[in-house]
Amino acid sequence: MSKLPPHKMPADEWDELHFPRPEENDFDRVVERAISRRGFLSGIVAFGSGAVAMGAGLLNSTSAQAQAVSRFPFTPIDAQTDMTVHVPEGWNWKPMVSWGDALFEDVRGFEATTGVSLADSDKVFGENTDGMETFQIGGHEILAVNNEYVNPETNLPHTKDGVPQSAEDVRMLQNFQGVTVMEIAEGQGGFAPVKGSRFNRRLHHNAPMTMSGPAAGHALLQTAADAEGRNVLGTMGNCGAGKTPWGTYLTCEENFNGYFGGKAEGLSDLVQAGYERYGLADESQYGYEKFDARFDLSHNPNEPHRFGWVVEIDPTNPDSTPVKRTALGRFKHENAEVTLAPDGRVVVYLGDDERGEFLYRYVSTNPYVAGQPTDGLLDDGTLYVAKFNDDQTGEWMALTPESTGMDKAEMLIFARQAASKLGATTMDRPEWIAVNPYAVEAYCCLTNNKNRGVKPNAGGDETPVGGPNPRQANHYGQIVRWYPDEDDHAKDTFRWDLFVMAGNPTVHGDAYAGSKNVTQGNMFNSPDGMTFDSAGLLWIQTDGEDSNEGDFAGMGNNQQLAGDPVTGEIARFLTGPTGCEITGLCWSADRRTMFVGIQHPGGSWPSDSGLPRSTVIAVKRDDAALVG
Repeated sequence: MSKLPPHKMPADEWDELHFPRPEENDFDRVVERAISRRGFLSGIVAFGSGAVAMGAGLLNSTSAQAQAVSRFPFTPIDAQTDMTVHVPEGWNWKPMVSWGDALFEDVRGFEATTGVSLADSDKVFGENTDGMETFQIGGHEILAVNNEYVNPETNLPHTKDGVPQSAEDVRMLQNFQGVTVMEIAEGQGGFAPVKGSRFNRRLHHNAPMTMSGPAAGHALLQTAADAEGRNVLGTMGNCGAGKTPWGTYLTCEENFNGYFGGKAEGLSDLVQAGYERYGLADESQYGYEKFDARFDLSHNPNEPHRFGWVVEIDPTNPDSTPVKRTALGRFKHENAEVTLAPDGRVVVYLGDDERGEFLYRYVSTNPYVAGQPTDGLLDDGTLYVAKFNDDQTGEWMALTPESTGMDKAEMLIFARQAASKLGATTMDRPEWIAVNPYAVEAYCCLTNNKNRGVKPNAGGDETPVGGPNPRQANHYGQIVRWYPDEDDHAKDTFRWDLFVMAGNPTVHGDAYAGSKNVTQGNMFNSPDGMTFDSAGLLWIQTDGEDSNEGDFAGMGNNQQLAGDPVTGEIARFLTGPTGCEITGLCWSADRRTMFVGIQHPGGSWPSDSGLPRSTVIAVKRDDAALVG
């Protein structure tokens, strides 16, 4: 039993506290099956060397790598363990915006000892920055940023241990989360928000939104306040993000379950199973249900069904209403990576960030045509789930009423159960997905999974060692890469390999040392955020263990690295302050500034402010050259 209070527990630990997974009683059988399929451990993974199933171009290019000139525009830096940000020589960084900074004139904003007032809490930059994207319209530069969750002890400094004491406290926490949309501009002091811009707005837990697609209006989405099941208040657990070809922002709802509490009675078998699979419990993490009946499951058992979606926002139109796109399925979304098939159909890759959950893909029915209406492109299509085979092939299996035995709306509301029916591959926490702009291939961070080969997932699906998840009790993580057949992201079959297995070669001499492109000079754990730049480099951000002890000795604080998809080379670019996660990455319109998120830092970072403040920093080259 964890000794941490609920609001300080990591989301996955809180889930397991309330829904403990049964121990795997026949682990040896599971491992034996994984080995016997293809001699997996001896053939694909050479434990003594740490070599893994990598692409042919990587495995066969060892000598070429040694002679190649690095494409990285920086000198790699060492691991760090202090309370600041480090970047390479010839680069610099500055804080651009921090939690509590005012977005409008006549707003007081953050104060060192008291934080932010309730009156200003929906008019300031939100808490715990995560995924973000930039947009341009008429000479204005707009930044849309997720504000994933709160740190109540920091955000409610007037309370004891951050526990809400009133409806006002709850409202303040609700206002700090969701999405911040703001105009930014570069001045003599660097980039900063444009206070009072007409584009500035906060989309918090009580902001009006609509629902569209096959599940919109279904009885399971209806509440006393919304009998039609099409109008919902708020977005929450906003983790990763995405950007559409038509210029809208996709914010992804992840750990929504921790906001609900109370005892729901009289649930159907399907809904009860859904509560358990998605981690809804009698107790919430943040105490909302004590002061806001909307989050009390005994009063509103359908309210949680209205969260766990991908939400489309038009950041260039401050009067637009965000739309929850139900065709993309309901689960704990990390990001939404959008690309186009050769015939113009929209393909969206989606990860479900929980131990032993699945990797998904959505393909639109109709193609995207520039200048034509786009409203139906994320409503009319098919959701698929991935199955990875040990012979390094895979397939996308369509979730349909025929394949799942569920009606379409229920299939999307309970996508996890539907995917389990198809026998999809349980993954080591699928987080950010990135599509290479210069090759038909995609990558997914599998951040870690201490339960791999030890316990089943929340639905009872086995989590055998094998395929893209080759290590038992995996606490380092890996990045899987796949190549769609016929160079078409809409094709239902693909080949796969592992771009990297994170690990610690200074502690281990087996698979836990990592793959051969992991060395003492670039080692890391728990890859999380990931995106490509315009030069085709893959940027990797971590959210892992920064104790710098035991299995993690020498890894230092969380970091941002660059990877070369051609050679497999990986180099450390940036380290954050102790306690933080590095998350969210995008670029200014002129590509001369890199925006990086520093989430939940320790101490009083970024300055001696008394309270730690999640911050977006601006990173540049000293010579003002292009940075991505």
